[in-house]
Amino acid sequence: MLAQSRLLADVITEQGVVTTDGLAAALRVTKTELALATGLSRDAVSKRGRVGARSTQARLRDTVEIINHVAPWAGSVVAAFAWYRSQPLPSFGDKTAEDLVKEGRAQAVKDYLSRIAEGGYA
Repeated sequence: MLAQSRLLADVITEQGVVTTDGLAAALRVTKTELALATGLSRDAVSKRGRVGARSTQARLRDTVEIINHVAPWAGSVVAAFAWYRSQPLPSFGDKTAEDLVKEGRAQAVKDYLSRIAEGGYA
């Protein structure tokens, strides 16, 4: 749980905005790589007016929540991000969490992770 609250503290401001600089730094990627991993445009994660957009923030927050959920199991935020990008999920036709987030199906990933956390099957 410590890794979970730590990432949130590092990347979400007091106003509830996910900072792309903070998130990219925490994941050890560039903003271009962050954009690719979240299905957002480079402008959406780098231009001030676009970063604050509701749709951009929703996608970034979904990504943070998924990584936070996996980080304790994976051992670190960076390992959780690697899982997010590369681990095929059998329940979703072997798509990765990244693929599903890009498709706008982040809630399905979060529900899947909650089932697993409760001892359910993938």
